[in-house]
Amino acid sequence: MSAAHRVKAFSTDLFVLPLPPRHRFPMEKYRLLRQHLEGNERIALCEPPAATDGELALAHAPAYVEQIVSGSLSEQAIAAIGFPWSEAMVERSRRSTGATIAAARAALEGPVGLAFNLAGGTHHAANDRGGGFCCFNDAAVAARLMQAQGLAPRVLIVDLDVHQGDGTARIFEHDATVFTLSVHGAANYPFEKALSNLDCPLPDGTVDAYYLETLSDALAVADGWHLPDLLIYLAGADPLAQDRLGRLDLTADGLARRDRMVFDWARSRRVPVAVAMAGGYARPIDLTVDVHLKTIEVGLEVFFQSQP
Repeated sequence: MSAAHRVKAFSTDLFVLPLPPRHRFPMEKYRLLRQHLEGNERIALCEPPAATDGELALAHAPAYVEQIVSGSLSEQAIAAIGFPWSEAMVERSRRSTGATIAAARAALEGPVGLAFNLAGGTHHAANDRGGGFCCFNDAAVAARLMQAQGLAPRVLIVDLDVHQGDGTARIFEHDATVFTLSVHGAANYPFEKALSNLDCPLPDGTVDAYYLETLSDALAVADGWHLPDLLIYLAGADPLAQDRLGRLDLTADGLARRDRMVFDWARSRRVPVAVAMAGGYARPIDLTVDVHLKTIEVGLEVFFQSQP
């Protein structure tokens, strides 16, 4: 396959976030994911650029960006994010956001219409604060930048992480050019929910059939909005039954069917898709990595159906 037709996947695992022992954030999954993709003839692994202060300020208050960069956040604000501050944390957060920016641009400008951030999905970060392992909101920054550059005037964000994308919802609360859709656990974090354009809260123990029916109905509602110029898809692995923080009861097959539903929806409407991996906290970690790999595999299958 020619290099021009390979799907770009942006990896940030070389920018390590230093964490204390037994921290529950699964940092290792990003390296494992990249390693599994090495040698895949349909994937071009790329190092993403770091998001600049100006790009971050498209979705975040400049004062908040400066506090993150300088390490001057309050102890309470750092505790809400859940990571100890370090210069390496700032760099990785910039790169993770830059990866979704790069994936969005690659999906919009490339011949396939698909690209991946092998990290990202930091949807709890709001305009002036972080939370839940999220410093900067990569999807929000990417959406705003693609709009500012005239590449995607209307953006649909489909958030299928098990936790509501509360930061994303708050950033775009009064923005009619971005449609936010979140399918999440009703009783899960964040316990104070925001208001997306479409929220689909699910009870604990939700199984494949009900989840997929809910998603199908949600995508039908999205059809009633303007046809988007770009879809940013947060493909969380944490609805998996074995996930430590998920509380839903989906199988790996159910999650693959979820992914196919989203990709089919976009492909049939000729909407480019930028994918972020979002959450996943199962043990052993291979369970999470396998779900993310399947997301990529399904995306490639769908988007290469009509490719030479």
